[in-house]
Amino acid sequence: MKKSNLALATAVSGLLMLAGTAPAVAADSGAKEKCYGVAKAGKNDCATKTGSCAGTAKMDGQKDAFIMVPKGLCDRLAGGSTKSS
Repeated sequence: MKKSNLALATAVSGLLMLAGTAPAVAADSGAKEKCYGVAKAGKNDCATKTGSCAGTAKMDGQKDAFIMVPKGLCDRLAGGSTKSS
């Protein structure tokens, strides 16, 4: 009886672990695109016209600062554009 309880507990634990990681794997498998004008100050992903590295955006919504988002999301974000200004 104890062996069957252990096997059941192991199976349930395994399923719970898989359920917790499945969404993360699915989110990583999609294409990404640069989304300009939506980064918060200091949270941009790469260089801008006025800064040489990530995290240098001086203000929220800076038009030349971008973050990487899943493809198709940028067009749905307020102020988002796939083209730099």
